[in-house]
Amino acid sequence: MVDKITPIDLRILKLLSKNARLTYKELAEMLGTTRQRISRRMNRLEQNGVVLRYTVIPNYDLLGYIHVILGVTVKPGIDLDEVIKELEKDENVKIIQRALGSHNLVLHIIGPKDMKELEKIISGVTKKIPGIDNLDITFITETVKFESL
Repeated sequence: MVDKITPIDLRILKLLSKNARLTYKELAEMLGTTRQRISRRMNRLEQNGVVLRYTVIPNYDLLGYIHVILGVTVKPGIDLDEVIKELEKDENVKIIQRALGSHNLVLHIIGPKDMKELEKIISGVTKKIPGIDNLDITFITETVKFESL
């Protein structure tokens, strides 16, 4: 059972979403509490699955890569769980999201700026998805704002 999320939990998460490198001591100072309280709250948030991981958001352009989002709609009757299991194995697929609306799946792919190579990667990914009814491809040119909370 997930513990109740408290206002301090939300404040901790908001601060960490802006800078995941903050120490417990820094968080405690910013929030006017103790390092031990921050440590206890963070342990609970991690154990309850509220905090899934700490990560880096790279600038793909500076690294020589391109960020592509595939919006995928599959025909009725396709087992999305099986499709997802297969896509999880693909090193080019960085984010897999189930979706409601225009698409069943949203996939984030990081690939080279070379369009022929990128085409091969996208083709390889889509071949793993049986029964595609619709596919939209969006090239991300710039992430202007990224906040998780």
